[in-house]
Amino acid sequence: MRVYLDKIASVTRNLQLGRRVTLTSEIEGRPGAVVAGRIRGEKSVYNQLEDIHGRMSVLHDGDVIAGALGHRSALQGYEGVMPKSVKPGDALHLLNAGGVIGTALSASPDVGKPFEVEVLGQVLLFTEFGSRVGQPASIESGAIKGQPNAPRVPVIFVAGTCMNAGKTHAACALVRRLAQEGFRVGGAKLTGVSLLRDILSMQDYGAEAILDFTDAGVPCTGPETSAHIARVVLSELASRAVDLIIAETGDGIMGEYGVQTILADRELQAWAKVLVLCANDPVGVVGALRHFREAFGLEVDVVTGPATDNRVGTRFVESLGVPASNARTNAKRLGDLVLEKIRPHLGAPHAN
Repeated sequence: MRVYLDKIASVTRNLQLGRRVTLTSEIEGRPGAVVAGRIRGEKSVYNQLEDIHGRMSVLHDGDVIAGALGHRSALQGYEGVMPKSVKPGDALHLLNAGGVIGTALSASPDVGKPFEVEVLGQVLLFTEFGSRVGQPASIESGAIKGQPNAPRVPVIFVAGTCMNAGKTHAACALVRRLAQEGFRVGGAKLTGVSLLRDILSMQDYGAEAILDFTDAGVPCTGPETSAHIARVVLSELASRAVDLIIAETGDGIMGEYGVQTILADRELQAWAKVLVLCANDPVGVVGALRHFREAFGLEVDVVTGPATDNRVGTRFVESLGVPASNARTNAKRLGDLVLEKIRPHLGAPHAN
């Protein structure tokens, strides 16, 4: 079966699909399997799909899209699971703007019900020139594998108490400050559900190289995959001649995307030289500082996020003995605080 794709989701970017694809009715029920589906219904909120270049476009009833099977566990979005089996005609759901497709179980009121996706089939890849035998498409095709012999460069981890705690704002502010200082900065997103937006923002702020878990062939991370995928992403970035890496962990330190597994991993702890915490409120700060110590044996170096939106919150954080600065209102000071802590682990900056 041949179909024309109206929109191609960013989760499929490893494959560089064309608009016209061949489908098979035999669908692999595993994360990352690339399927075509038809959007059913219209929405006025959370109604866009991100393409492989990071551009958002509005979805409409009848649009045929390419996405990838997976799950999602978002506190402020959709909860959805990977279906046990999939066949043409099944009604699944679009779980995020990056094109992850699964079975929705619950939703935040802010995003409404998810789009229904009528499954048409799995996309076939024709990897050999002239071959008429296609292989079932998966985002594992073309994925990075990691570089075990790459040099270990310093990593600044940016973690948060939950979604929308200011992690990407902080990561971008740090990228810009360190790039201005003359360092080649790598930008990474290690956990979450597939979306290009955050690492593209890091690139916009001056990152020399950017990668995330989808580049490693994963549509959505979890405790069973996150540490391995983080090692793949960090080693790949380290091999690309960067001086340091700023690594954002999507979702919160108590979420279901595997942030805890990364923070508890001894090898990844050895990469980490600075730990930045993003928190929404003072209670979140206190709880997170305690959790880092008790669960991971780690100390937070700098606090940012909405908890530092003005002097009231910043003063509270500093009363706990931890430096604090807001990424939106005082990005330079945040960068300077982190630069002071990371500089002993860096070589000389490059000439600008």
